[in-house]
Amino acid sequence: MATEMNDLVLVHVDDKPGFFARIEDISPDFKPGWWQVKLLVLTTPLQVYTWILDEGQIDGVPYTMGGTPIRLEKIICPVKEEAPPVPPRKEPSHGTGGGKVVSLFGRKKDS
Repeated sequence: MATEMNDLVLVHVDDKPGFFARIEDISPDFKPGWWQVKLLVLTTPLQVYTWILDEGQIDGVPYTMGGTPIRLEKIICPVKEEAPPVPPRKEPSHGTGGGKVVSLFGRKKDS
């Protein structure tokens, strides 16, 4: 399955999971067969990297950067079983229900 713009990838560094990133853009490099891949690195603070990769590297073929093994792994959202339908919410009762109102303003602050 080809990796494309807006896909989420796990970047493996030195054969270990390193960080998650979203592919923001893939544009042709001036060298034929190579691409400029703009990654939004999901760390704090957010960072943007632009790596020059070939088609195979974008799709998960291992390569090295400065002698360090790197590999992009496309992340696919796990499919969840379809949940049963949720019953509609009941309108809140404004009468004399047994509910208790708790004020959040009366809480002590932990400092």
